[in-house]
Amino acid sequence: MELRHLRYFVTVAAEANFTRAAEKLHIAQSPLGRQIKQIEEELGVKLLERQRPIKLTEAGRFFYEQSRQLLQRADEIESMTKRIGKGWNVHLNIGFVGSVLYDALPKLIGQFRTAAPAVEVSLFEMTTLEQVSALKDGRIDIGFGRIRFDDPTITREVLHEERLSAAIPRGHRLSDPSKELKLIDTAREPLIIYPKMPRPSYADQVLSFYRDRSVEPPVAFEVRELQTALGLVAAGAGICIVPNSVSRFGRDDVVYIPLADTDIVSPIIMSYRSNDRSTSLAMFRRLTSQIRRDES
Repeated sequence: MELRHLRYFVTVAAEANFTRAAEKLHIAQSPLGRQIKQIEEELGVKLLERQRPIKLTEAGRFFYEQSRQLLQRADEIESMTKRIGKGWNVHLNIGFVGSVLYDALPKLIGQFRTAAPAVEVSLFEMTTLEQVSALKDGRIDIGFGRIRFDDPTITREVLHEERLSAAIPRGHRLSDPSKELKLIDTAREPLIIYPKMPRPSYADQVLSFYRDRSVEPPVAFEVRELQTALGLVAAGAGICIVPNSVSRFGRDDVVYIPLADTDIVSPIIMSYRSNDRSTSLAMFRRLTSQIRRDES
């Protein structure tokens, strides 16, 4: 039994009429009837009640469902084989640091899924250093982080430099949005930094901004995740320096005050294997460039 025989039967069952099925399949009705009869003889069971409209027997209903699924799977195999042959990945694995979810990454992934619906996109939260290892091991195809590093096997593109804000408990003396706030103004406040491990990380970026101003801030907590840091801020345990985009999804108990220091920025960096020539990556990069142009 060949796939074309299954297509014949599925079409007849779906149309419940030999004439319409024959027209849809672009074959004569008599040969189509003979093909269905041959399937029944090969299986040794009756699949159709030949009446108007045609009805499926119990065995026919089972055979129809299984044949339909098999044909769908065969079509998917053919489609994906062609896509892979043209350089498409079946899967696109993306690593990201938590704070980039507040920026353009969701929009970018949404556009990619629309442009390449057959490519399965998976997301993995990991630090920049973890992304480097995952890229080399092939566990991810693209990484979005904030730490600059040098590695000849990894290509990095700085998407943009993001200004920073101070996340401050509501009601705190520094939480007045009408007053200009500089980093030095927060120097005596208990500081909450993230991620705790591995280092270097965004936490070291923040600490370096203070040290550039000859200040050693009192670090109250070092935590793994951004959301944990914001929870501690809301509890009044200290302040946290975060990218401006985090304020888009703010919480009622935290105030975000943009820092007036123009030199305090954190880059969003897209990284990928330098030898990756896949069509999926090329499309993702084109979409990234288009978003950058639209927002510039």
